[in-house]
Amino acid sequence: MGSSSPPSIKLAEYLFTRLRQLGVDSIFGVPGDYNLRLLDYVEPSGLHWVGNCNELNAAYAADGYARVKGLGAVITTFGVGELSAINGIAGAYAERAALIHIVGTPPRDSQQSRRLVHHTFADGEYRRFAAAHANVTVAQASIEDLTMAPSQIDRVIEQALYHSRPVYLQVPDDMIDMKVSTANLTAIPTLRVPELAEGDHEEKILSEIVDRIHAAKQPVLLVDGEIRGLNVVSQINQLVEATKWPTWTAGFARGMVNENLDNVYSLYAAKYGTEAEKAYFESADLVLHFGPHLTNTNTFLFTTIPKPEATIAFPRNGVEYGGKLYRDVSTRRFLDKLLSKLDFSQTVKVQSPPPKSKSKPASASSTAAALPDSGAIVQQNFFPLISTMFQTGDMILTETGTAAYGGRLLSLPADCRFFTCVTWLSIGYMLPATLGAAVAYREVLSSSSSSSSSSSGAGSARRRHSGRATLFIGDGSFQMTAQEVSTIIREKLPVTIILLNNNGYTIERAIHGRTQGYNDIAKWKHEYVLGLFGQSEEQRQRNYTRVRNWGELRTAMDKVRVGEDKEDDGEVKLVEVFMDQEDCIGALRDLMDRQIKEAALTKGA
Repeated sequence: MGSSSPPSIKLAEYLFTRLRQLGVDSIFGVPGDYNLRLLDYVEPSGLHWVGNCNELNAAYAADGYARVKGLGAVITTFGVGELSAINGIAGAYAERAALIHIVGTPPRDSQQSRRLVHHTFADGEYRRFAAAHANVTVAQASIEDLTMAPSQIDRVIEQALYHSRPVYLQVPDDMIDMKVSTANLTAIPTLRVPELAEGDHEEKILSEIVDRIHAAKQPVLLVDGEIRGLNVVSQINQLVEATKWPTWTAGFARGMVNENLDNVYSLYAAKYGTEAEKAYFESADLVLHFGPHLTNTNTFLFTTIPKPEATIAFPRNGVEYGGKLYRDVSTRRFLDKLLSKLDFSQTVKVQSPPPKSKSKPASASSTAAALPDSGAIVQQNFFPLISTMFQTGDMILTETGTAAYGGRLLSLPADCRFFTCVTWLSIGYMLPATLGAAVAYREVLSSSSSSSSSSSGAGSARRRHSGRATLFIGDGSFQMTAQEVSTIIREKLPVTIILLNNNGYTIERAIHGRTQGYNDIAKWKHEYVLGLFGQSEEQRQRNYTRVRNWGELRTAMDKVRVGEDKEDDGEVKLVEVFMDQEDCIGALRDLMDRQIKEAALTKGA
């Protein structure tokens, strides 16, 4: 009896089918001659093409998309395109966003004959760009053989999902419409993150940790951002609600835990927070530390790292306590077991937690009473006040610089998504990332609405979401990637941009060069930005607001706030808020004050 070959489809169709199976509905990128034929298959495959203004912005956008949906994709051309994108890929690597960088390469015969074609160094060497990406991706593949192509595609995507980091895939232009087998698509219709086998030591570790949790007298939960890539956000929230123990987050994890719960204190800031919180945290006899990301910028210069002797840490697929790291322990499986074994009737009911200080005012009007209409905007009051504009389900994003530092004062509503820069800190990143995240959030809300259209309760709550994203960004960062506002407008995404105009690079002024010209920037007339990038004159005038004092800020907040009884118009809004160029908070304030003091001493000497 003869055997028949499995059905086949074109290589491009296989790649895009696999991405769609994994929930990727949009792809970002820029057309270039070595990826044009590949792009012909994007929309016929059911994917939405989001063309960007340049490849760097496309990589940033794919990163933002991945942080909402778990996996993102960006397509560039060989050489010039992929090198333009590599900074964005590096940022995704540093902050653990899973995305696939697909590169259209010259045909195989050009590569094998070392032909001197454009977008190369004209030396016949075609592997240098892949070598560069090997440093910022966890897996790489160059498709050269049709038989192996499906397995190569699946392998790199699996690595992206497992490590929650970028991967790299080269697709030669001459292979785009060649046929490959569909056997993998049929046998494994959905790729899954590989699961670690259970080690013999896990039960012993679990038993010891359960005993320590039951014995704790002054416990703390500390939640950090790598829990997103580990897919354990749900388990952490169960533990927060079941124990009712005092809970803090790192900046990387804000929005992953409901900060409206009585036992959730938002961001732990050590000396930059309250004395009561710092005293309680530092005297804790048990700290359960989930998904640690221990960079200087995510730990307030390493001051929020808990003392090792009291800490049980849950890094990626490991458990660390008692001076020892136990590797190769599935975080997800271990937390599932921990939740099932804990007896919450035996866990301590914390009698004297630190007093919870809410930066969010009861209402905008009550706070405004203490802020005169004509008073100049200062960051210390601005961020708590503007928090009253947010509502359930909003997305909030803060760019590197004073926006990120000020964003630590924001109070977050329930069920919101919050993103900030924590380690890579490439200024300008968050504007294109807002594009990607907003595209992803639109897809999530659309899917949720469709799946719950016949129900009430949670479904109704989802439908009340405005879907609006609010981006806080400084004028210096804005100049880096401003052209992507045009893509946000073209995509009809409901985004509010709060542009903090403090006359240049204030974060750099605080670090060094407070009065140096290199921290100045060209002055832009931001009132024309929305018109330049695609809005009509009527829309531009309606959606741009200038704010120089508290009275104008209250008016602006009323203008952009979207209530449950008001349909969002889906238009991009720009609120330009003027602040003093030396106005900053937290560690930046300390640095700025030090320079001011040194300048005064020098002048008086």
